[in-house]
Amino acid sequence: QVQLVESGGGLVQAGDSLRLSCAASGRTFSAYGMGWFRQRSGKEREFVGQITWRGGRTSYAESTKGRFTVSKDNAKNTVYLQIDSLNIEDTAVYYCAVQTAAAAPFGPWGQGTQVTVSS
Repeated sequence: QVQLVESGGGLVQAGDSLRLSCAASGRTFSAYGMGWFRQRSGKEREFVGQITWRGGRTSYAESTKGRFTVSKDNAKNTVYLQIDSLNIEDTAVYYCAVQTAAAAPFGPWGQGTQVTVSS
């Protein structure tokens, strides 16, 4: 089993940048990749982007292309989500999750980290 801990959230101003971290422990060698999701108030959780542990291939939701960047540090078993030019609509709880195989459902999940963007 893989355990995930997100960090790096907080209160930021519109236009700022922020980098979230997702530290993985446990059976990380069995993971295919990691994904980032977010859940805005009153809305369903939505896919943001993902990265494979081997090769570092990334993919993004259409709505997040350009301002969101997923990266990783294999030595630290950590995946990052860089968000640039934050706007109020980015206010959400951000989660990371494991993907055990290509096209497999995501899980387990971290506890999430809150990002609040003020105008």
